[in-house]
This record gives sequence, structure tokens and C-alpha cells, in this order.
Amino acid sequence: MEVINALGRRKTAVARIYVKDGDGKITVNDRDYTNYFPTQILQFQVVEPFVVTNTMGKYDVKVNLDGGGMTGQAEALCLAISRVLCKINEEYRPALKAKGFMRRDPRMVERKKFGQRKARKRFQFSKR
Repeated sequence: MEVINALGRRKTAVARIYVKDGDGKITVNDRDYTNYFPTQILQFQVVEPFVVTNTMGKYDVKVNLDGGGMTGQAEALCLAISRVLCKINEEYRPALKAKGFMRRDPRMVERKKFGQRKARKRFQFSKR
């Protein structure tokens, strides 16, 4: 199998991944994913598409992650892995779609408005 690549995004995080046949090694920015993502929840979120499709340990994944925070990066990587698995075998799509892995989360940070403290929070109002 040749190398298959895909892109996943969430908030401002971008995950570019390259997948090939292997023994299940996931490398994120030249580090092991268990080392890169500090919590068990984020680590499980990354490998969940493999668990759903019963392909754990079949593919080597090389990831370039950029932007965002830990959670955004983990969710972007989850989307990218799901997209690659669908390219490999179209039969995985219904299972991944049922779990919600095939949808790009459109929520972004709302911009700060002038004359306000944050996006929605106002400065304290003084009547006198």
C-alpha cells in the first residue's frame, strides 16, 4: 500500500497525516502520540477511529500538527484519521459517521468587539 494522506481541522488546529501499512505506530511532530498528548482522554480520542473500525495496529501514522490547543489538535487528528480510513475502505464510513467522526466541527472562537471587554462581556456599566 502506498502512503495515503488527509487533512483534519478543528478550531485553529490543522492535522496533516500520512498513513501506510505498519504495526500501529502513531508519530505526532516526531514524538510518540502518548508522549505528545498528556491525558488518557486525548490519547483515546486519537485512536478511537481505529477502535471503531477494528484496525488498531494495522497502519503507521505520521502526523504534522499545527496551531490550536491540545483538545483542538486531538479532534483535528481524529477527523484526519477517519478520513484516511474511509479512503482505505469505504465500508468503514457508516460506523465512523454514526460516531460523528466524519463531521468537521464548525465552531470557532467569536471575535472580540470594540467597546467591550471580550466577545460578549461588556465593561461594567455605571449609571452615575
